[in-house]
Amino acid sequence: MAVPKQTKKPSRDKNLPSVYIGYFDCKQHAKETMTDLSAFPITKKWPAHHPDRIQLYSLPTPNGVKVSIMLEETGLAYEPHLVSFETNDQMSPEFLSLNPNNKIPAIIDPNGPGGKPLPLFESGAILVHLADKAGKFMPQDPAGRYETLQWLMFQMGGIGPMFGQVGFFNKFAGREYEDKRPRDRYIAESRRLLGVLNQRLTDRKWIMGEAYTIADIAIFPWVRNLIGYYEAGELVGIADFPHVTRALDQFLARPAVARGLTIPSRNAALV
Repeated sequence: MAVPKQTKKPSRDKNLPSVYIGYFDCKQHAKETMTDLSAFPITKKWPAHHPDRIQLYSLPTPNGVKVSIMLEETGLAYEPHLVSFETNDQMSPEFLSLNPNNKIPAIIDPNGPGGKPLPLFESGAILVHLADKAGKFMPQDPAGRYETLQWLMFQMGGIGPMFGQVGFFNKFAGREYEDKRPRDRYIAESRRLLGVLNQRLTDRKWIMGEAYTIADIAIFPWVRNLIGYYEAGELVGIADFPHVTRALDQFLARPAVARGLTIPSRNAALV
């Protein structure tokens, strides 16, 4: 029997997000045709044009970009959907059907464990799933895995909540409060957390040493936001933590990070 001639797969332009690489062979097309995500109500509001890909529902916030950066780093195929806070998309029945906690990001992996679709929310859980799926950015030895998860939880339970409160009291409505004690408490706690992070990075390139992991992908978008969008770098004395800023700079220099920080495009709501 004659074997059909295979089309040569084009090389990938590393300057473009993986989500925009438009190559499909016959096998991929057949798989896409067979994938059905219609059982998920969220697809009514955000149709899956490529249902064989991971569906990402997000916004470029510190938590949101963790997942888009991870997807760019792994090269896993995905389709991004903008969840706009301006129009309260996160409160829509369709979004709440996927995440009843009305927070981004959330995903549907059409090829989850056992080949079944996997709906998932909470950025930390999504990072762990994607690391396991891709076999990247998570140590293979059990001790290294748990140590990485330890630092992921450090971000989820400490850095995210505390840095976010600094943002509220410095950038948003909280800045008008006459009582500065709550603001000062969160500044002090953020400085403490930065000190822990700075000490960890004193003799390490990344959180886990030479290996870049999901711990870095979780932590550094928040450090970036604290200094940049929240305009709190001087407030927390970021210059006192040189190992943190050094690691942040090398994180931001990664091409996949640069791409992931802009996905989904906020302009998608205007299209």
